[in-house]
Amino acid sequence: MNKVMLVTGGSRGIGAATVRLGAKRGYVVAINYQKRADVAQNLMDEINDGGGKAIIIQANVSVESEIIEMFNQVDQQIGKLTAFVNNAGIIQPPKPLVEMTRERLQELFDVNILGAVLCAREAVKRMSTRLGGFWRSYRQSFVRSRQDGGA
Repeated sequence: MNKVMLVTGGSRGIGAATVRLGAKRGYVVAINYQKRADVAQNLMDEINDGGGKAIIIQANVSVESEIIEMFNQVDQQIGKLTAFVNNAGIIQPPKPLVEMTRERLQELFDVNILGAVLCAREAVKRMSTRLGGFWRSYRQSFVRSRQDGGA
């Protein structure tokens, strides 16, 4: 069985480092990005040219239909998901609370909370041992990564 990893927010920063490490450890990696197709393409080329295998998938993790389609693309293009890294998130320039608009708060919530939970839901649908999957999830907190043993 192929080791297949999806990394949300995988084209830059910690996500890109995670993609590189996953590829180095033998995972076929799906790199999710939202806006910078050129950056995602360069990372995919780096992995593929280095002997690994990677694909890129554009999806906004604050939109449920795009999340579902992203996971479906992983299923169809590279196989059964065996590892998921829920990395996508936004911080934007910090502002004092008194300057926060409802729209800004909603965007932060939609991506960082709701999007993360919806992505986790789709991963569990594919990886839960109760549903015939192999569970390996890495927490969004990079201060302490922990591998889980069952779902």
